[in-house]
Amino acid sequence: MQKRWVLKPKKDVGKINKLRDELGVNSIIAELLLNRDVETFEQARIFFRPSLDYLHDPFLMKGMDVAIARIEKAIGNNEKILIYGDYDVDGTTAVAVVYSFFRDFHSRIEYYIPDRYKEGYGISTAGIDYAHDNGFSLIIALDCGIKAKDKIAYANSKNIDFIIGDHHLPGDELPEAVAVLDPKRSDCSYPYKELSGCGIGFKIIQAFIKQNSMDMELAYQYLDLVAVSIASDIVPITGENRILAHYGLIKLNGNASCGLQALINLSSHKTGQFSVNDIVFQIGPRINAAGRIDHAKDAVQLLIAKSLSDAKQFSVNIDDQNNVRKDFDLRITEEALSLLDNDVLQHSKKTTVLYKSDWHKGVIGIVASRLTERYYRPTIILTETNGHIAGSARSVIGFDLYEALSECSDLLDQYGGHKYAAGLTMQHSNVALFQERFEEVVSKTIKPEMLQQEVLIEKDINLIDIDSKFYRILKQFEPFGPQNEAPIFMTKRVTAAATAYIVGSTHLKFSVKQEDSYAFECIGFGLGEHVNAINEGKPFDICYCIEENNWRGKKNLQLNIKAIRF
Repeated sequence: MQKRWVLKPKKDVGKINKLRDELGVNSIIAELLLNRDVETFEQARIFFRPSLDYLHDPFLMKGMDVAIARIEKAIGNNEKILIYGDYDVDGTTAVAVVYSFFRDFHSRIEYYIPDRYKEGYGISTAGIDYAHDNGFSLIIALDCGIKAKDKIAYANSKNIDFIIGDHHLPGDELPEAVAVLDPKRSDCSYPYKELSGCGIGFKIIQAFIKQNSMDMELAYQYLDLVAVSIASDIVPITGENRILAHYGLIKLNGNASCGLQALINLSSHKTGQFSVNDIVFQIGPRINAAGRIDHAKDAVQLLIAKSLSDAKQFSVNIDDQNNVRKDFDLRITEEALSLLDNDVLQHSKKTTVLYKSDWHKGVIGIVASRLTERYYRPTIILTETNGHIAGSARSVIGFDLYEALSECSDLLDQYGGHKYAAGLTMQHSNVALFQERFEEVVSKTIKPEMLQQEVLIEKDINLIDIDSKFYRILKQFEPFGPQNEAPIFMTKRVTAAATAYIVGSTHLKFSVKQEDSYAFECIGFGLGEHVNAINEGKPFDICYCIEENNWRGKKNLQLNIKAIRF
């Protein structure tokens, strides 16, 4: 599929020149910084030199003082405390961090993760009943609970107190918990609003440490887990998250916790090389697999392991579950693609809505993402579970999926999510009606350009602008992630410096030059279709990221090509 090239608007020349002169960098670097809302020397110093000293006081978060007082009371009275979290990476890392910290100060503490298939997302009645039946008087809920008004009322009726630590958008009314910690509360003045659920858990232990005049290193030992949550939950890597991710990656690559080290040992990477992107593809899926295939408590068991030998045993189980997940993922994706390819009517549609009763519920979200990438249109994958139809939905850039589902709400039992991802349930009798309605709603509202994948380009540059100094400064923009993406550059009218060839089945290897520039080696994943056109010798345009290729100890700059235009 041909991608749409979109160049970011150029920043004000006066601002570019001012920042360039203040920092002693070139205009390209200055503009990249302005794109990241870095406009002054002081902001640039903080951006390039992140420090744990810049983390915000946790007591700036609404309700934190009340939460810490309740935890101290529970410890002082030897109450039983239950750490409760969601079954995804963010939830399980949050539980692992808070449980691991407090178990060193309090013996009557356990953790609880709801069963994805029996209890569903968030606070469950079954979880509250478990707490009541086993004598727990305080539950600390992480990465969930902000909309669990009825469930918290149920817990209150059983004399169980709740502290909610969530990062999702609240509803119109907050649950009547002892404390509700969420920077997105309209009445919360906490300076940074985009913490992960695990980040909220980190702020809780940071507050406890500060309140009790303890060594803050006791909190910093968990930064690798916080970084894993930030990367896997796809929260913005800006402000406080960028600091946490920066130091979390240092720990992950130097002195990872036992559980994460065991996962690193199973991956195709080695310690010292992990980036945010590597977490997303190497660590995150393994942790998630536990909740998708069996039970996410297995992931927590791994992440709280105190010895590498214990962690190794737990990680083998997790890896087995991930292999099962990959098998399900591959099979269902192939079946879904076959359904699409064999249905001529699907080719002209603006949506994909597929149903098969035996598809595994734990991977339909992954399959929806894969099909969205392939056909680039709003996609919903449906399966049967517990007597009803459950679905996972994914959207394309710019299209509000949640609004489209709202237009179909009379056909749905439940739905929830946000602009780009959602979950839904319905009766079997409504599947065909829903497919028709969803296609109708999307067709009326989606803009044609939204159905073509875009490449967002930061800057049009020449190859002669790229050298080792330029790359060294670019490296300091890391860690890359949402709202601090690796810069994509465009260079026009390059020519092949050597014969292009295919590697693997679809990947393209070649080198390019521009006028008097050096020749740069290039890799274009999935771009093998362009090999003949490149070898004709005509000029073409490229957009790309700059990276360092390390092959058998030899390092050189390489262009990772995102798209080619003739």
